[in-house]
Amino acid sequence: MLGELIRLDLSLFFAINRGLDNALFDTLLPWCRTPLFWSPLYLFILVYALMHFEQKKYWVFLLGLVLSVGATDMTSSHLIKKKVQRLRPCNSVLVKDYVDLRVERCGSGYSFTSSHAANHFAAARFIGFFFAPTCGRWTAPVLFFWAALIAFSQVYVGLHYPLDVLGGAVLGLLMASLVLLIIQKTGLNTAKIPPAGH
Repeated sequence: MLGELIRLDLSLFFAINRGLDNALFDTLLPWCRTPLFWSPLYLFILVYALMHFEQKKYWVFLLGLVLSVGATDMTSSHLIKKKVQRLRPCNSVLVKDYVDLRVERCGSGYSFTSSHAANHFAAARFIGFFFAPTCGRWTAPVLFFWAALIAFSQVYVGLHYPLDVLGGAVLGLLMASLVLLIIQKTGLNTAKIPPAGH
């Protein structure tokens, strides 16, 4: 079962990394995974929250967001990666000669889970919950698309397998949902967490 999953993961990796090769992706996607691409959005979100949230809600939002992303990153980078020790495709002896690496260097870290995917999905889940009452229900889908674009770029440039970013996404969603549940249970936020699927 695990062997079949790994083979499917490898096939999907090459379908994305080599099969989708085009000039637009080559230009856009390596840039998508850099702080210069995603930092302005998060800065705007923090400024928007500061201007539109009451003081208490803003501090709950800010601290909760930091906790969500921080706990996700630590779990991914310091627990799961060190436990699983899966090599990046661009570092794997069996795979690296066939990988189209579209960034300057592969990096020495392990591959599963993708911390990029985990952190951005955690941020999308947490921000989407807090912003939905004022910005509308479209907020979460847009943020999840944003996170998915960054996660997809990690596969396209050759740094991660699809299973890495999928695992990262699940981890980020779970960690952010746990922080939101704590906020709910402690009464720091009066809004209720939307049920799954809403």
